[in-house]
Amino acid sequence: MLKTKINVNLGVSRDCKDYDVEMQKVQASIKLGADAIMDLSSHGNTQPFRQKLVSECPAMIGTVPVYDAVIHYQRDLATLTAKDFIDVVRLHAEDGVDFVTLHCGITRKTLEQIKKHKRKMNIVSRGGSLVFAWMSMTGCENPFYEYYDEILDICREYDVTISLGDACRPGCLADSSDVCQIEELVRLGELTKRAWAKDVQVMVEGPGHMPIDQIEANMKIQQTICMGAPFYVLGPIVTDIAPGYDHITSAIGGAIAASAGAAFLCYVTPAEHLALPNVEDVKQGIIASKIAAHAADIAKKIPHARDIDDKMADARRNFKWDMQWACSIDPETAKKIRDDRKPELEESCSMCGKFCAVRSMNKALKDEHIDIL
Repeated sequence: MLKTKINVNLGVSRDCKDYDVEMQKVQASIKLGADAIMDLSSHGNTQPFRQKLVSECPAMIGTVPVYDAVIHYQRDLATLTAKDFIDVVRLHAEDGVDFVTLHCGITRKTLEQIKKHKRKMNIVSRGGSLVFAWMSMTGCENPFYEYYDEILDICREYDVTISLGDACRPGCLADSSDVCQIEELVRLGELTKRAWAKDVQVMVEGPGHMPIDQIEANMKIQQTICMGAPFYVLGPIVTDIAPGYDHITSAIGGAIAASAGAAFLCYVTPAEHLALPNVEDVKQGIIASKIAAHAADIAKKIPHARDIDDKMADARRNFKWDMQWACSIDPETAKKIRDDRKPELEESCSMCGKFCAVRSMNKALKDEHIDIL
């Protein structure tokens, strides 16, 4: 019965490497009420930015150590050892991050599954693809799986939560709920038990691209297999054909997922599948996710979740515009739209004017004359 939380992904890449811009995104995220921020940086000296986030940002901070391994050591993927990967997990823990995404559920068995089942989009998880590639090139087992107990010891020592990454999440509708996804989820359930046995907190990551009619069932399966561990979903994105609008496709899926039990929504921006998000993309992604989370909380009957909606209804009925802004998820945008198209009649808007239903009903119920023309 906790409120649904939202996460914001950011971080530099080789093509967009301005850390000042990333800090602008952080500031915008906090202002808009993000609960967590994940640094997905894949270029440059990442540690100072990570440490700055931990020291200055009030939200939870998450990272994906496998991204950082190649950057930290400045070596090609195939030359890294299992110890190198584990040492980077420890480095992130020492830096004080709150949670790390680790793709522990993909194993050498997965390599054969991916080859056998001929997925349309194969693996679309960036971390999952790096682990898959490393196993393919070295012939070794996934170090995050093979040395899971050692990782648990690190996480217990530094009080770091593990976000069990879904390397096999579906990257298109055609791959949703397939053998690779479900088999990995079963393994994540086993890893959840092992983490709890060592007093390490866990959340489990989920799909991915998925048709609307499969979302609720997937949430229930996860809750059963992973024994109620918090479910952290990317979307789900409910159609593959909306580049530039995937914050909307994601919010649709996120609302359904959260109302069916997902605890944590990873935001998706309009730039998904296209580019590194800018500050405006981040804002749009957060707002879409917040709407989805809030709608789900109302559906789940979270205590007092609907109070703000009832307050908004009162404000609208009485034409209290300042109160409407105060109730809005994005007051600045709401106020700007109204101010840009200011009506002649202050108590109405420029769409209805004196035809306003609220105005007419207020007057009619007071037995007042209703002037239209």
